[in-house]
Amino acid sequence: MSDRIVGLLTLVVALAFFASATQLEMPFFSDPLGPKLFPMLVSGVAMIAGTMMLLNPDAEPEWPVFSTFIKLFITSIILIIYAYTLKPFGFIFPTAVASAAISFQIKPNLTKSIIIGTCLSVILFLIFKFALGLGLFAFPKALIG
Repeated sequence: MSDRIVGLLTLVVALAFFASATQLEMPFFSDPLGPKLFPMLVSGVAMIAGTMMLLNPDAEPEWPVFSTFIKLFITSIILIIYAYTLKPFGFIFPTAVASAAISFQIKPNLTKSIIIGTCLSVILFLIFKFALGLGLFAFPKALIG
């Protein structure tokens, strides 16, 4: 029963997210993908996941231990801080720190987490900036000039 409740909640939130994405206005100068595509893709994936949970729930779901919920809470805080640090600090540094911190939450190995965070940050920047043509800044504007 719990899977169906979570699936229904996921579906309702995804539909609301999709509806709000349709209300985004297209700015005069925008990225090639536009502001609507990414939220619509995320909500589409969430709708598929919610529907699958409604149609095919686990018979006996196993809830995680309490420490997992603490890690999820910490990860949520990291992502909120990450969202607020992108504009003032550019893309690479906040992404590297957030990726490393989340990687550390998954498997506590500081060296590997730092390597993963740094590599992921640079690779994502290259993909977003040059393959997708998004207007990202690698570093703070004040540092670049």
